[in-house]
Amino acid sequence: MNSPDSADFLDLDSELTGEERDIRDAVRAYASAELEPNIADWYETGALPAKQLAKGFGQLGLLGMHLEGYGCAGTSAVAYGIACRELEAVDSGLRSFVSVQGSLAMFAIHRWGTEEQRQQWLPAMATGELLGCFGLTEPDAGSDPGSMRTRARRDGGDWVIDGTKMWITNGTVADVAVVWAQTDEGVRGFVVPTNTPGFSANEVKHKLSLRASLTAELVLEGVRVPASAAFPEVRGLRGPLSCLNEARYGILYGVVGAARACYQSALNYTLNREQFGKPLAGFQLTQRKLADLLVEVNRAGLVALRIGRLKDAGKLHHNHVSFGKMANVRSAIEVARTARTLLGANGISLEYPVMRHMANLETVLTYEGTEEMHALSLGQAITGLAAFR
Repeated sequence: MNSPDSADFLDLDSELTGEERDIRDAVRAYASAELEPNIADWYETGALPAKQLAKGFGQLGLLGMHLEGYGCAGTSAVAYGIACRELEAVDSGLRSFVSVQGSLAMFAIHRWGTEEQRQQWLPAMATGELLGCFGLTEPDAGSDPGSMRTRARRDGGDWVIDGTKMWITNGTVADVAVVWAQTDEGVRGFVVPTNTPGFSANEVKHKLSLRASLTAELVLEGVRVPASAAFPEVRGLRGPLSCLNEARYGILYGVVGAARACYQSALNYTLNREQFGKPLAGFQLTQRKLADLLVEVNRAGLVALRIGRLKDAGKLHHNHVSFGKMANVRSAIEVARTARTLLGANGISLEYPVMRHMANLETVLTYEGTEEMHALSLGQAITGLAAFR
């Protein structure tokens, strides 16, 4: 019997369908040819060729790939997760780009929008011709979205929206924003073209993490939209939280890729770097660290695959996603930190991906629900007692 593959120790690839393997191979090949050679420069300069990337991702069918109809690929949840994994193996910012487009902006319109809204926006968003963003978080409303101050009021047959959204991925390049606002009827969602008078997006600068991602502050000052811009049925936080659950699913898969990249970088480095007359990988303490990385990467992969199969079977609960997001991000961060130590001083260089992943994962730990919020969700799930306040 052959020894286990160091890159896929538990042979999880054997659990994939033919279509899922094809998607894995296509995204991995695209990432190797188009993304990996450029990612260090994009990260260092804090720039991203968003429109160019959108077209490439659209041609691959990655944008809204898990949605049905309207030009979307309609793949399995596992296939979507694998795509997120392969993108985040390059950089979390790239997975965020695809996740915000497909699992936040497009999913919101697909799930809660009118047929007119779907027809107007989704086909062009699926090809990457149009980009979307998702306006929920505010400067003073992160983990508590119910305290948002953005407000929409009726004025004749229109809605007028005032407020500020913060930490909005793709906000500076988006053609359309899904904006959530307080109304007299509760929280409601609106599809807002970004060229609407009163709408502006300001780039968030001086980031030390997720630098290969475009982040914005959205300002809405008397933004007037017609009644047809509102999502017709959903009220309250059920709407935005359903979208966040989709994005969190992509994260719990994506971070497996980041962890895998750090592990493989550390393994290759220690096999080739010699000290005291032999490779670093030949020392006991190094092998212990490599074994820890191996276990965490494969364990996270198992968690992601199981949650993906539950999603495809229609058995996924939002607490399953909290479990996956909390467990896998934690594992990925530990893998990145340990891998950095194995690379020594070279670990802080952009020549290697480890420190970049480590910095990115600090953001991933926080967005789409902090670790603390997911811990409390799991605590409530197993005790029946809410401890959020």
